[in-house]
Amino acid sequence: MEGSDVELDLQRSVQAVLRELSAPALQSNQGMWRWSLHKKVDRDPAKSPMLVRILLRELEKADSEDHRHVIIPLLHTLMYVLTKATGVPEELYWRSYTLCTQLLTLPAPYCTVALDCAIQLKAETAIPGTLYQRTVIAEQNLRSELYPYQERVLLFVDPELVSASVCSALLLEIQAAQEQQSPESCMRHVVAHALQAALGEACHAGAVHRKLQASSHSDLEHYFHAVVAAVEQGAGEASQGLAGHLERLEETYRLLLGPAADVAERCTGDPLQDQPPGIPLPSPAITFHLWTGQEQLWKELARVLRLPSQLRLSAELEALDLQGLGQARSPGPERSLARESVLSADSGIERDLPPEAEEARAPRSPEPERAALRRQGGVRKRLWPPDGSASGTPGLHRRTGRPGRDWELLPGVARVHTARVLVLGDDRMLGRLARAYLWLRKQESQDFCLTPRLSLQLYYIPVLSSQEPTVSRQPELGELATFLGRADPWYQSTVNTLCPAIHKLAEMPPCLDTSHTVNPFILDAITYYVRMGTQPIYFQIYRVKIFSDLSQEPTEDIFLTELKMKIHEPKPPKEGASPWRRGAAESLGAELSLSYQKALLSHRPREVIISLRATGLVLKAIPTSNTEVLPSNSVLGFPHCPPVAASAMDHTCLNVSVEEVVKSCHLAGRSFSMATNTFRTSSIQVQSQDRRLMTLWLDKDDRHTFRDVVRFEVDPCPEPCSRTPKSKMPWLNPQEQKAMEKTKAMPRPLQMPINTFSGIIQ
Repeated sequence: MEGSDVELDLQRSVQAVLRELSAPALQSNQGMWRWSLHKKVDRDPAKSPMLVRILLRELEKADSEDHRHVIIPLLHTLMYVLTKATGVPEELYWRSYTLCTQLLTLPAPYCTVALDCAIQLKAETAIPGTLYQRTVIAEQNLRSELYPYQERVLLFVDPELVSASVCSALLLEIQAAQEQQSPESCMRHVVAHALQAALGEACHAGAVHRKLQASSHSDLEHYFHAVVAAVEQGAGEASQGLAGHLERLEETYRLLLGPAADVAERCTGDPLQDQPPGIPLPSPAITFHLWTGQEQLWKELARVLRLPSQLRLSAELEALDLQGLGQARSPGPERSLARESVLSADSGIERDLPPEAEEARAPRSPEPERAALRRQGGVRKRLWPPDGSASGTPGLHRRTGRPGRDWELLPGVARVHTARVLVLGDDRMLGRLARAYLWLRKQESQDFCLTPRLSLQLYYIPVLSSQEPTVSRQPELGELATFLGRADPWYQSTVNTLCPAIHKLAEMPPCLDTSHTVNPFILDAITYYVRMGTQPIYFQIYRVKIFSDLSQEPTEDIFLTELKMKIHEPKPPKEGASPWRRGAAESLGAELSLSYQKALLSHRPREVIISLRATGLVLKAIPTSNTEVLPSNSVLGFPHCPPVAASAMDHTCLNVSVEEVVKSCHLAGRSFSMATNTFRTSSIQVQSQDRRLMTLWLDKDDRHTFRDVVRFEVDPCPEPCSRTPKSKMPWLNPQEQKAMEKTKAMPRPLQMPINTFSGIIQ
């Protein structure tokens, strides 16, 4: 195929991807165009520069014509190609970097994604092959002192919500792909990619490939560490990093080929032999887990930090690892708490402190609490927040943002472990994940042993079970996935379309022969999502206090998407009964007392108390549409606000729908009808006034059903706080101290982040 035909074919594929974003309802194979585009480059790496030029032209066109909906998908596609490519001219790298810096003038989330791409492009332009090498080392958990960062993808599937055939198909596909990528093959890919990216045409790719295949394990490790050292040292040099980098890689190249290096440079041979073989980007190491309970998440994250392949950086990190993980113990409230003192035992006078040199020579204490403290001006301070808060912008309800900077454990050392937790299922699975997330945060507020060393990233792929008794319930169980698809069109095109493909994979007969090369679409889509999905959307977790007896302590639970309440009906009215029969309205529903905080844009507190007769009530934390407006009328004292888009609400709010029984009187007698009233609130209390009992369903999950309820209260779930004692400030009077303690005692709401490609696009 000639160059013009190849370029035309790639241009058509890119246009198909963009058309899919403009009219997703008209596309029958959503998500396949992006996959096929990447596969074309994987089969023929020489097409990479041509595809990069096409993507840059489309990005410049989208920026000039203000077609913002395609900017983020094009940026992600561009970065994915540049991470794998080896023959891209330096001019295209600089052009890509310049374009990303120009996009920083756009509003969020476009500028946020463009900034991430610009940072990566700057590193790749300085030292070619940096992104590929770091990605493989982290995802495959390869040992490296110069780049110690490790990643692990944990795939959770609940067998109660996802069929056994789907679980088996996913497990077989993951195993088939990972059996073909051993640590030795990954090291070969890193060495070959680094040499080709740096030396370009001067590298005889075929000879390098054959030599690496014939190398022993010890020689292969030697080449691997030499290449990693060359790349990381070049990235760390402020000036002349590329020149020193090329010298080091040329030395490794000649050491690898030996006397054949000079011959290889002059070798013209068969063009097919000289053609560079494609270097794949291995899929990340994925572990498959069946969901058993909320404590399983904590246990699996603890196992990530206890992996024998994890490298200990120093004595300080070794001592820190002993805190909470050095001894095998089961999570629970019976665990002993670490010492929470934040003040040193010395006088704090400068002349009483030992010299810095003497303190540096002093042996480090292996005790966890001493390893977790550092001297600063006579006061020893912890290097992480005492309230157990994890990384991530505090963010408000459904607000997006980049994760916060990692808390430094030691000077110059940040978190080296990343756990990417990917869950499959429907809204019920997300409700169970929210409970596990809250349980994890409670454990961390007591021991705080995972959060300082582990960055937790949450991902979600909706899979609606085809075995549901009612097909009409499937859209109801996928409300959060629908919201994510509206908020992020690239998520809708890439992730939300995987459900039919996963069910088709489960229907196919399993292939037990894993010797042949697999080309898995599902695994490639999952890999693309966990690599490029870096922008979180924060969802508020709500706490529910449930009273079965007002004289006893309530039961507490949480929900993420929905709370549904129904009144126990002793005997429903007969079909065809007279609507104006005396007492019919009184026998339907129950008298409810509602007390709620009205959601106002001004943030001014306004409490509303009303009584009405209703048959049911639904609280939804997810809006039904991005442009959902508040009702313009009010019925029976229900408040209303000016119309405002749900995405513009910058505070937590619940959408409340009440099925009210409306009574009316006329000449023929009394009659009643049903009316649905809606309003927004940040917290609400509901109590039955006429001894009618209520039934609650949380997150549409039958596991979390509560019957015989007389009262329930809903408010944002607070962030779990540690048991750090409050320090007294003698220079404050008692009133000021009490006011300060009250301010500190107000925890912020707990929000669970779910990663997407761009966050919420307005």
